[in-house]
Amino acid sequence: MIGGGGGGGGLRGGRGLLLLLRRSSSAAAAAAALSKPYLRSTVTRTTRSPRFSRSSNYSSTPSSSSSSSSSSSSIASSSTTAAATANRNGLVGWYLAMIESRPVLTKSLTAGAIFTAADASSQMITRGPDDSLDLIRTMRMASYGMLISGPSLHLWFNFVSKVLPKRDVVTTFMKMFLGQTVYGPIVTSVFFSYNAALQGETFPEIIARLKRDLIPTFINGLVYWPACDFITFKFIPVRLQPLVSNSFSFLWTIYITYMASLKKASVEKITED
Repeated sequence: MIGGGGGGGGLRGGRGLLLLLRRSSSAAAAAAALSKPYLRSTVTRTTRSPRFSRSSNYSSTPSSSSSSSSSSSSIASSSTTAAATANRNGLVGWYLAMIESRPVLTKSLTAGAIFTAADASSQMITRGPDDSLDLIRTMRMASYGMLISGPSLHLWFNFVSKVLPKRDVVTTFMKMFLGQTVYGPIVTSVFFSYNAALQGETFPEIIARLKRDLIPTFINGLVYWPACDFITFKFIPVRLQPLVSNSFSFLWTIYITYMASLKKASVEKITED
């Protein structure tokens, strides 16, 4: 009996020793696994990745918002610039299209507007403090610009460009010479005669006015127009030359509308001279 009990205690002691050895081997395996670098990094990434991902989201949000705001502001500024350019190009493009489709009408209306503004400016410069604007006189000047100046400039510049198509310096001076000796004297005589006739002057009175005013106007034109003609003939396309010439004629029209508004010339005095 005593021998049998000792055998049972020996078996229980052996099982306990095996359990202890298994636990020791499991602990050693776990320690060895943790000692390997790639397993350590895996554990570290697993435990730390949520925190780092949250911080990276927080840091990227301001950057993305600032970049989106800067891009939207640049788009807005470029849109504003494009709209302004389109408006300017729209007006200029419309005018150029009108010159191409209806050249005489467009140039005539442009000349009428310039003569209207020039005559109003001339009256404001020369009138007295108690005088009012002479609208009849302004209408005469506007009608001259639309009916005579605009169409005649269109025909003249087209004629000169066909006769002298080159744009070198020598040809430009030839065009200037023709303008001062042919077109200028003719159109100035027509201008004085037209305005005098609309004011009710008789034929002898018109002739007397031409004898009195034509030569001084022609001399003053020789001072003003050569530089204007050089720029027009040398640098401006033919289709835009009437517009540029009318623009130069603004100051000149202030002068000649003043000359045209002078009193009638005395027929007797001109005859005696």
